[in-house]
Amino acid sequence: MARSVKSAKRIPNGTFGTVWLDGEILAECYGTQAKVEINSETINLCGQFMEAYKPTSGRGSGSLMLYKADSGMAQRMEGIQDGVVPECTVVSKLADPNAAGAERVAFYGVQFTDLTLADWQVATTGKITAPFTFTRYEFLDMIEVQ
Repeated sequence: MARSVKSAKRIPNGTFGTVWLDGEILAECYGTQAKVEINSETINLCGQFMEAYKPTSGRGSGSLMLYKADSGMAQRMEGIQDGVVPECTVVSKLADPNAAGAERVAFYGVQFTDLTLADWQVATTGKITAPFTFTRYEFLDMIEVQ
């Protein structure tokens, strides 16, 4: 059954997004994205010209976009030179009060995959992107389909 958006109000505004890292709100976060990539094996079937695909695994990845307000990420990742990569939980919430509801999703087994040590320019506010991988996810709240 086809659905359509009858009002622009239903589209959530990212201004009302919030991110928590291990239960602590990241006030400096101005955006986030997370995806699951489905890895598949190509299957060639007799009598079928087009390739078919068998899903074999998945990979969770994402990133946090942060204003450079402090050295919080550097402190969190200070053990990486010794091979200690911390694991954490990230929760993303998008709750525009004018939209059709709120969506919260938790990412578990999060490991940040790089650490920006320095990145700045004259007359420009500091921003960093913190990419990560995750092993599980769970929707805590979903926006109802109408």
